[in-house]
Amino acid sequence: MEVLGVTIDNLTREEVLKRIETYLNEPLFHQIATINPEFLLEAEKNSQFHSVLQNCDLRVADGFGIVLAGLFQGKYITRFPGADLLEELLKSANKEKLEIYLAVRKNGLSTFDEVRGAILKRFPHIKISGENIDPNQAYNIRDTKYDILFCNFGAPEQEMFLSNFRNQSSIRLAMGVGGSFDYLTGKQTRSPRWLRAIGLEWLWRLLLQPRRWKRIWNATILFPFHIFFATIKK
Repeated sequence: MEVLGVTIDNLTREEVLKRIETYLNEPLFHQIATINPEFLLEAEKNSQFHSVLQNCDLRVADGFGIVLAGLFQGKYITRFPGADLLEELLKSANKEKLEIYLAVRKNGLSTFDEVRGAILKRFPHIKISGENIDPNQAYNIRDTKYDILFCNFGAPEQEMFLSNFRNQSSIRLAMGVGGSFDYLTGKQTRSPRWLRAIGLEWLWRLLLQPRRWKRIWNATILFPFHIFFATIKK
């Protein structure tokens, strides 16, 4: 289905994981985007980002606001938070002993070495390469023979960075993970499961990171207004 001009693949968690299993068995590049309200607001004003999202092979609903947007259209959208999807991908990579590359935001909360150490502590059979990268500088992975590429630059930078590898690498799966690396390293604490279930993760983030108030305002106030007027217009 479509929300603010961006296609969302409304699949169950089982269907998402099954499709990813197929991707990992194909000698082709596949990009996954975990869509939240901020993505859609940015895509409305950023045509290049919109194009990248539309070209992704799989667009999963991340934020609870996407579920509400679906209800406005009379449809229920299954949510699969990016942090949960990253966890499942790491489990699969560990089981299959895959090789992954971590494009870690330079000067972010967690360094490459910290993220690598946190992953290997739980998933010791994954082969991990990577580097701390400045999103504002041109960068290309020197050796592109990896199974999975993860990037935590945040939207829209991470999706646009990953899209550069579509026609020039042997990478089979690429996904932006936002702040999920910081959950793995313990630099950030994820909201309790019950808050996630009722869509109040934003309140937890606001309490822990008051400086995020503008992003939370966009996701919880501005986005619903956009959805409401878009629905009326349609």
